[in-house]
Amino acid sequence: MPTPETSGATTLTPAEFTARLRALSPRYWDRHPFHLRLHEGRLGKHELQLWAANRWYYQQAIPRKDAAILANCPDVEVRRVWRERIVWHDGGGPGDDRPGEGGVENWLRLAEAVGLTREEVLDERHVLPGVRFAVDAYVTFARTRPWVEAVASGLTEMFSRGLMARRLVDMREHYPWIAEEGFAYFTARLEVVADEGKSTVDIVVRNCRTREQQEAAVAALAFKCDVLRAVLDAVDYYS
Repeated sequence: MPTPETSGATTLTPAEFTARLRALSPRYWDRHPFHLRLHEGRLGKHELQLWAANRWYYQQAIPRKDAAILANCPDVEVRRVWRERIVWHDGGGPGDDRPGEGGVENWLRLAEAVGLTREEVLDERHVLPGVRFAVDAYVTFARTRPWVEAVASGLTEMFSRGLMARRLVDMREHYPWIAEEGFAYFTARLEVVADEGKSTVDIVVRNCRTREQQEAAVAALAFKCDVLRAVLDAVDYYS
């Protein structure tokens, strides 16, 4: 339903709308105190393990979130683009050159590289209640909100490339005991995140045709930023 703030309001131009979305960058989790300590080399092994195990819970939820978007999206062209994201995270099927290789698998390798066993990550024994609540809320959002809002929530991609590039440099410098294969997630993600971010912006701008839809998209992105920070809040509290 239209709100008093959006009812009858002028639709933003694509440039204005995009600027509103990008203006949320200060809410992204790159400025979180836990991430600052991570990049400064001030985390101990236990803290890195707790972070890796809980971040894995978020990573494994992403393809389920994307599957929810596919289920709700009536636009075949968007579905064709979006289904590739599930493959990137889950890996290919038996007929592909690298079956099972994907972002989730690469994050498991990072968890192993910081000293966790695959079993203890997969059985979720280290997943904190706050992390589980925030991540599950994100998947529920994607399932229950209009598909374009769920797509807009993923626009944190706009802010992530610089963070990942810096993370590779800082972690290699400050945590040299982590084997190089543990960084496979970040090296692979850097190759796709810039293009994905632009594609997502284009989809959101094209499909938000009213001011109400635009404001809902901005709110969706703000919600996703809050989800990410809630994940780190929980890890920071228990580390």
